[in-house]
Amino acid sequence: MTAQAAVKTVIFYEKPGCGGNRRQKTLLQEHGIELQVRDLLSTPWTRERLEPFFAGLEKDAMVNAAAPKIKSGEVDVAALSRDELIEKMLAEPLLIKRPLLEVGETRICGFDIPRLNALLDVGMPIPETINSCLKTDKCSSH
Repeated sequence: MTAQAAVKTVIFYEKPGCGGNRRQKTLLQEHGIELQVRDLLSTPWTRERLEPFFAGLEKDAMVNAAAPKIKSGEVDVAALSRDELIEKMLAEPLLIKRPLLEVGETRICGFDIPRLNALLDVGMPIPETINSCLKTDKCSSH
């Protein structure tokens, strides 16, 4: 089997019912990517398991800016150290930017299409709303 013919599988950690995650999964599947979908909110995260997704990212790029506690100011990302922020994420996974993706040994926080295209050797377009919550999405909370 050649590398081109190899099955491409991504482990996709989502918030069940999230419209943005649904659009992202559809885009991957339209480009021949098989998904193993997991629930981000019920996964038993540990610091050792979560931190690799954040390698090289600034704190703002690690968080779900639409999470109620971030929008309300209850969680002030700027006032927290990186370690404190990760502790809060472990306690409340809704704070984690979605999706988290595993592509082989690579871990990705957020839906970074250029990076995914390079890793998966595909040519997905970058739809304007792919990382947005739309008013038409029926999400119970962010």
